[in-house]
Amino acid sequence: MSLARIFSRAQVGVQAPEVIVEVHLSNGLPAFHIVGLPEASVKEAKDRVRSALENSQFGFPDQRITVNLAPADLPKDGGRFDLAIAIGILVASQQITCPDIYRYEFYGELALNGEVRAVSAILPSVLAAKKQGRCCFLPVANDGLASLVSNVARKAVHSIQDVWGDLLNQQPLPLNIEYPEQIPVRHNLLDLNDVKGQPGAKRVLEIAAAGGHNLLFLGPPGTGKSMLAQRMPTIMPAMSDEEAIATAALYSIIGHRVDLSNWRERPFRNPHHTCSAVALVGGSSNPKPGEISLAHNGVLFLDELPEFERKVLDSLREPMETGVVTISRAARQMQFPSQFQLIAALNPSPTGCHTDKRATPDQVMRYLSRVSGPFIDRIDLQIELPRLSSVELQSTTAEETSAEVRARVEAAYAIQLKRQGKVNARLNNKEMNQHCELASAELQFLAKASEKLALSPRSYHRVIKVARTISDLKGQTNITLSELKEALNYRAFERLLAQLSQY
Repeated sequence: MSLARIFSRAQVGVQAPEVIVEVHLSNGLPAFHIVGLPEASVKEAKDRVRSALENSQFGFPDQRITVNLAPADLPKDGGRFDLAIAIGILVASQQITCPDIYRYEFYGELALNGEVRAVSAILPSVLAAKKQGRCCFLPVANDGLASLVSNVARKAVHSIQDVWGDLLNQQPLPLNIEYPEQIPVRHNLLDLNDVKGQPGAKRVLEIAAAGGHNLLFLGPPGTGKSMLAQRMPTIMPAMSDEEAIATAALYSIIGHRVDLSNWRERPFRNPHHTCSAVALVGGSSNPKPGEISLAHNGVLFLDELPEFERKVLDSLREPMETGVVTISRAARQMQFPSQFQLIAALNPSPTGCHTDKRATPDQVMRYLSRVSGPFIDRIDLQIELPRLSSVELQSTTAEETSAEVRARVEAAYAIQLKRQGKVNARLNNKEMNQHCELASAELQFLAKASEKLALSPRSYHRVIKVARTISDLKGQTNITLSELKEALNYRAFERLLAQLSQY
């Protein structure tokens, strides 16, 4: 056989489209050509593959070698196709005879001595191979991460000779090596009982964690805004396997090592206010996920909110609604998941406190107006944190721990998953009408409150979702006036703007 077809995978965002590596040996002057829109790193595979085969004691065909990476309109980069190309050459030159080669996929970069090195974004490839029902040959360095995907056939290899020995049944490789079960360990030393006082802020943090709501802390410096935000992951439920794999897949794209001991812990991203829209949303010529995608299934904390450029903040508006960020380039379009939970913090005045008389109401309004109304409209919970008194600072009263709060959060979270399969914050209007039904008295009260507070339709719906979460924390089936009143009370930013507009 002078023609071989080997399966591999490219990397396009969190997708891993199939690539067929076609290798043809023909008569003519010895040459080695790779076609199919390869980038420079793929073209360099010619030298890596040649040296790897020769140093592994395989014969390198003294013929014209043509390698086609199909489909031809899909850009290919990196060294992930090296192993597939090498196996294709061995099959085409009949150094490997394997009638069922179509049942396998190959990923790995080759060293000059024939060793197989790790590649990035292994999880999307393994997930795609699982759907096709194929077995994966992959580097040993990637196997621990790949083992997180259940029910996928895989074989870990150190070198190209390992693949050769397995395909010829001379030295079969173990299938699906089992690693010791990793028990999630909370390495975070932060705990909610580190925060003195602020019972109202802790209550809002609990509601946000239970229902997946976006949250805004408003208060002068030193009131604990950042401390509270940093402790949010300690009270959130652990990620499911599906969520954890989706988040780990995003980190594998950027080459980030996944710690298997706590891979179900929700990510916490805290970008500096000088970051650009590309750093926050994602992009570049070869699009990579930004901070909002790296916070997928976790928390994105934006401290000093007005210090961010307004256009940077407004770029978050669509992902906050859809849970997906779309990056468009001339050649292609790429999507990254971004179902993050936003926690924002800001001072109510450029001087730190709007009641210290050091800034005029106009100056305060200009400062707060750096954050657009449509952006604030997408934040469900807004609370103002007061300065702590000396008595509160010196208090030795034991505060509630993160474990105690997390128990209540997990109970409410389980109620939501059983009832509707998602957290309350992600309910669409149709689902909200089904699962957040209000009695006539509650509807009349909310209508009057909406008119008085001039709530937008989006804010109106978010108040209902927050009330639904408060009911779930109480274990109630229906939403009552008590929950609606509490939800309406968490609109501190809007109240501050209304107060300033009176001057």
